[in-house]
Amino acid sequence: MDPQRARASFPSLRSGYVFADSAGGSQTCQQVLDRIVDYLSNTNVQLGADYSVGVQSNRRVAEGLEAAALLYNAASVDEVGFGPSSTMILENIARAMDNDVEPGDEFIITEEHEANCGPWKRLAERRGAAVKYWRTVPNSKDNPYSLGYTTDDLLPLVSARTRLVAITACSNILGSIIPVEEVVRSLRRRAKELGARKVEVSVDCVAYAPHRRIDVQKWDIDYGAFSLYKVYAAHNAAFYVRSSALLSSLSKVVHHFLQVDSKPYKVQVGGPGYELVYGATGVVPYLLSLTPENDLGASFDAIATQEQLLLQPLLSFLTDQKQYDRGVRIVGSGEVNALRVPTVSFVVVGQNAMKSKDVVGFFDRKGGIGIRYGHFYAYSLVANLQPKLDVDDGVVRISLVHYNTVEEVQKILEVLKEALDV
Repeated sequence: MDPQRARASFPSLRSGYVFADSAGGSQTCQQVLDRIVDYLSNTNVQLGADYSVGVQSNRRVAEGLEAAALLYNAASVDEVGFGPSSTMILENIARAMDNDVEPGDEFIITEEHEANCGPWKRLAERRGAAVKYWRTVPNSKDNPYSLGYTTDDLLPLVSARTRLVAITACSNILGSIIPVEEVVRSLRRRAKELGARKVEVSVDCVAYAPHRRIDVQKWDIDYGAFSLYKVYAAHNAAFYVRSSALLSSLSKVVHHFLQVDSKPYKVQVGGPGYELVYGATGVVPYLLSLTPENDLGASFDAIATQEQLLLQPLLSFLTDQKQYDRGVRIVGSGEVNALRVPTVSFVVVGQNAMKSKDVVGFFDRKGGIGIRYGHFYAYSLVANLQPKLDVDDGVVRISLVHYNTVEEVQKILEVLKEALDV
């Protein structure tokens, strides 16, 4: 993959500004921008009409569903839909599940982004279910913040009353990928051994989707969501619901007169923003343009390879003995490998501790580079870090994607060296 060719698709990158807050939102590629403008300029009418422009608008929105199905590798377009955000989508799904959860059922969740935690906690409270937590554990005795997940810590949480497991495919704080297929296979096997009546799996794909290919069929999951604005498109989100879950687990939360019991529309409250849905059709051709194979798998393999090049100097600097002595601690794994994306969080602790806000503030004063600090809506994860941190100050997060360059990483490191020497 040629990073410069990839960058040519993003008008915002021409400014030379270093966008290193991509876990909060990527830049938007030209293919998406063109489609949004085209839709609003030429087909901006309400769906369902039989006149010619209405028919064209209907077709364009249908193409958006086809793109979403492809990005999820869903079995059918009748398993995908759109909404304003992953948070709203998962809340709607949880509300639609009200009638299929019994008192005493158990949910297993993480402490990751609240989008895939809060809806299930509220559902449990409404229906008298119990909540269990799959928590992180340190991977290194030298760094208490070197957190990760192990399947061995998950399986003891599974019981005969397990009803739902909500996990993330990639942590937006730790930058670590969870091997979803392996984890789901293990928990389903365990649940079957214990006689659980029905176990469904919800996966937050938001921090995963920009970096690796989603495959809901291979993963064997029931629900998923990711935000298009983190996958080179605009501010909306795409969701997945397995067809069997649509029929047996979810009641519709849309208008009572709509006959959509077998369609994702049953949890899609209101219009999804038609121009944004059509805009999402630009993501696939952009991704395919990254490699000559014209294959999404090849494109995501190339993305992963490029991201390893970005991770190497960044993690090498942050884990250097000099920085360790300075008090720099990676929050997550400090290793460069296939289960690590270039979302890198750290804190500065010890005798010369620095607030995360002050590190980022130094960058802001220098200008030209955008990074962030905070808990990034993984509030519980940051709040429960040990030794304790100020949850609102949180962590410093530098988050990159494939269109970033090694030269940009070097610029980040130059400023970071100055910040840590203050």
